[in-house]
Amino acid sequence: MSRVLIIGCGGVASVAIQKCCQNDARFSEICIASRTVSKCDALKAKIEAEGKSKTVITTAAIDADNKDAVLALIRSYQPDAVLNLALPYQDLTIMQACLEGGVHYIDTANYEPEDTDDPEWRAIYEKRCKEIGFTAYFDYSWQWAYKEKFEKAGLTALLGSGFDPGVTQAYCAYAKKHEFDTIDTIDILDCNGGDHGYPFATNFNPEINLREVSAPGSYWENGKWIEIPAMSIKREYDFAEVGQKDMYLLHHEEIESLAKNIPGVNRIRFFMTFGQSYLTHMKCLENVGMLSTTPIMYEGKEIVPIQFLKALLPDPATLGPRTKGKTNIGCIFTGKKDGKEKTYYIYNVCDHEECYKEVESQAISYTTGVPAMCGALMLLTGKWNKPGVYTVEEFDPDPYIEALDKYGLPHQENYAPVLVD
Repeated sequence: MSRVLIIGCGGVASVAIQKCCQNDARFSEICIASRTVSKCDALKAKIEAEGKSKTVITTAAIDADNKDAVLALIRSYQPDAVLNLALPYQDLTIMQACLEGGVHYIDTANYEPEDTDDPEWRAIYEKRCKEIGFTAYFDYSWQWAYKEKFEKAGLTALLGSGFDPGVTQAYCAYAKKHEFDTIDTIDILDCNGGDHGYPFATNFNPEINLREVSAPGSYWENGKWIEIPAMSIKREYDFAEVGQKDMYLLHHEEIESLAKNIPGVNRIRFFMTFGQSYLTHMKCLENVGMLSTTPIMYEGKEIVPIQFLKALLPDPATLGPRTKGKTNIGCIFTGKKDGKEKTYYIYNVCDHEECYKEVESQAISYTTGVPAMCGALMLLTGKWNKPGVYTVEEFDPDPYIEALDKYGLPHQENYAPVLVD
């Protein structure tokens, strides 16, 4: 019996909320809070009309940029934990409110700033680029800085409990615990074989997605970061239940924590699949300045180009009924066990149409929303319970993977995978 405050009511949040309600024995009460409370009310009405869950649902309007407002809601509702499914821009505000309000914290993506031209942030960012060696706007340092404060408060902050990051890190911890004595290389492969029928759309928040994809790629090798121009390393891979796809090396947040938490690993890379239509549209938009985060004046009003583009593109939450195909996301490892060389591949295949039948969502939101619920479940049941700020691979992966198997994301294994060169 637990009470959880869930901030956000977009595509991922909708899945996570419905999954919480499927587990009403644990999630006995939830409050759905968003800037647009009508979305919360509509989802509440939908779940209650189905009549399948005993979870008591309340809703609230919240400005997640306002720490005092979030703290007031926490003190009013008195949850056992806060599940942050808002924007990554709002992570620090919500973390601070949880710290002051005395509740556990869970999110699905690490902090990045909304305004990348802010002088104070820019100075810290440029120092980090020089010292560490990658230039992505997002990194864990801002949230890791809360570690001692959460420890002293006796609270747990679980960072990045989506699929990637999240499940991919659990897969790494599982491989380390059960399959290898030492891990030499990790390749994380994210394949979306779905087709939504639009010439161009993004499967999650366009602002976050396009900033991530258009940034320089990077990987970890021999104890340091190696950065490359965006989309400059391409590979082809034949994914189970999807087929042959082009994939590109990206910078991704879990590489940073895995390099820190998987001792002895020589190389970690992240690849994501993209079709040519997506890449052509993205490059065109980038070339004309539509991916810029720097405000411009237009007819007397200040607008941010990428935010304007977000308003023009299809809402990811509307893609569910028209998306067909499957996703395949997992990790390929090389290393040693009992003195012998070994390879191992652990992955999940998720069907867009099956996801829509269950929760009216496409698989990209489903594969993030389910792990978000499972991460909250780990904290609420005490299976993951140590004060501080942690990423998924720092906990026992077994109960988490068991929960994923149970709630819709079963893992598959291959002991003789084709490796990525």
